[in-house]
Amino acid sequence: MGKKGKREKKGKGAEKTAAKMEKKVSRRAKKEEEDLEALIAEFQNLDAKKTQVIETSCPPPSPRLNGSLSAHPEKDELILFGGEYFNGQKTHLYNELYVYNIRKNTWSKLEIPNPPPRRCAHQAAVVPTAGGQLWVFGGEFASPNGEQFYHYKDLWVLHLATKTWEQIKASGGPSGRSGHRMVACKRQLIVFGGFHESARDYIYYNDVYAFNLDSFTWSKLAPSGIGPAPRSGCQMTTSPEGSIIIYGGYSKQRIKKDVDKGTLHTDMFLLKAEGAGKEEEKWTWSRLSPSGVKPPPRSGFSVVMAPSNRCLLFGGVHDEEEEESIEGDFFNDIYFYDIGKNRWFPGQLKGPKSEKRKRRRGRQTEAEAAGEEEMEKEPPEGPVEIVKEVVAEDGTVMTIKQVISGPAGEKEKPESEEEEEDGALGQHVEPCPRSNAMLAVKHGVLYVFGGMFEVGDRQFTLSDLHSIDLHKLEEWKVLVEMDPKTQEWLEESESDEDDDDLEGAEGGEDGEESSEEESEDEEGAEQHPSVQPGEEHPDFLARTEQYWIQLARSNMGPDAKEKKVVKVAHAMAKTFYEDSV
Repeated sequence: MGKKGKREKKGKGAEKTAAKMEKKVSRRAKKEEEDLEALIAEFQNLDAKKTQVIETSCPPPSPRLNGSLSAHPEKDELILFGGEYFNGQKTHLYNELYVYNIRKNTWSKLEIPNPPPRRCAHQAAVVPTAGGQLWVFGGEFASPNGEQFYHYKDLWVLHLATKTWEQIKASGGPSGRSGHRMVACKRQLIVFGGFHESARDYIYYNDVYAFNLDSFTWSKLAPSGIGPAPRSGCQMTTSPEGSIIIYGGYSKQRIKKDVDKGTLHTDMFLLKAEGAGKEEEKWTWSRLSPSGVKPPPRSGFSVVMAPSNRCLLFGGVHDEEEEESIEGDFFNDIYFYDIGKNRWFPGQLKGPKSEKRKRRRGRQTEAEAAGEEEMEKEPPEGPVEIVKEVVAEDGTVMTIKQVISGPAGEKEKPESEEEEEDGALGQHVEPCPRSNAMLAVKHGVLYVFGGMFEVGDRQFTLSDLHSIDLHKLEEWKVLVEMDPKTQEWLEESESDEDDDDLEGAEGGEDGEESSEEESEDEEGAEQHPSVQPGEEHPDFLARTEQYWIQLARSNMGPDAKEKKVVKVAHAMAKTFYEDSV
């Protein structure tokens, strides 16, 4: 048998194995999905009581990740839908619809009858038809304890002009999944990849589906050539010619019982349509070998189309998987992929320019030099992530992270009004490192909302909003601030067994959230008293020792010796005490 025949036989074998796995996962997931369907139905009954469109001004949306942020095709607005939030005990899912007014820097909540059920890790794509349409496919719903999952395979469209939701029922579409990617390509929606997970099994996909926006029909594509391995969370971009570009993503496989191995993909593929305009387009996979500087391997990154035929990649996390734990390095960098040149390059900020300084001094070179000098003097403001390596007495090295507000610093008295204004212009801010953020681009400006990062076993979910002009790449602007330290986090030992599951999955009412925050604030005041300059280490350690021991044990694992845990805890507390004073 020739090489071609062997490859074809091997490919068919892999297809059979994948088909068997999908059936296995489907059988095991069916029971738990039936349980969740009843919960989803209750939520839909609540939503069905809404009979009219209500738009109200509101504060910025609550913290969340894995939602969708889309630019309105005709208005200066961004549309936020769905997402999830985990407070240490419960998983909260959303189907809220928020609108951000770019010119006014204000938020409004849009309540529309019969919306899609609560979900996260879905995909949304905007098309300019009939005043604008927002198409939503798939995603997942989780039980409040985060142990059961329901994967959607439904397709919805939000008619932006009439503010109405419509479910499109068409057969032959993709199976239920989340973590997939979807883009609008000419008059089609193209869906690729994703995964389906049950309590014990999971499967990743690399199939491709197309939904025709004229005939409202699904078709499964059968591209020739060797395509990407199954994955979720990849980059999916369209070229002006109507081709699809796939980069990166994440998948895992079971190497032995109860042991999974994750893979961060860094390969790149082109899916090209041959014979465009004919009744049956033929699609072909081919491998891309881009030049330039590729992003370091990561998962959980966010992607959006940028000006000048470029795709933008932001943030993500690189998990270091140890035998008993996973430690993540989070990113807040920007990378561009130039589609025409097939080239990657990092986005380098140029720094702000002071127009006032230019007018007063009259020479651009002097102004820029002074600006750089002032930027070096001024400390960064806003949330800052500090990463430190703590070495205990026995040589154990622990990597710990803390997000704190930027140091205020001691401001010297300005020699003149000119220097005072220049110093204010020299302040530097940027989004803190994060994964699973929501991105949108409007008029060449990038907007970054929410996402999450982790410190030890604790997850910080974000609700801040930043923007940057991609034409200038001078500086980030903070549109909505957030201090992650103030966020609610409930330890497992604090759980209330009488909590209602419905409230937990729903995301909680305002009264519930405020009471939990007040309770958490009171507990925090007792467990983590503020540190004042001049306090001695022993007193500080004594009052918070149990907290640091608990944090050290969560990092070192349950099998660590108590004496060793205490040493590391003291080293961690001492390090952060020195930062606080």
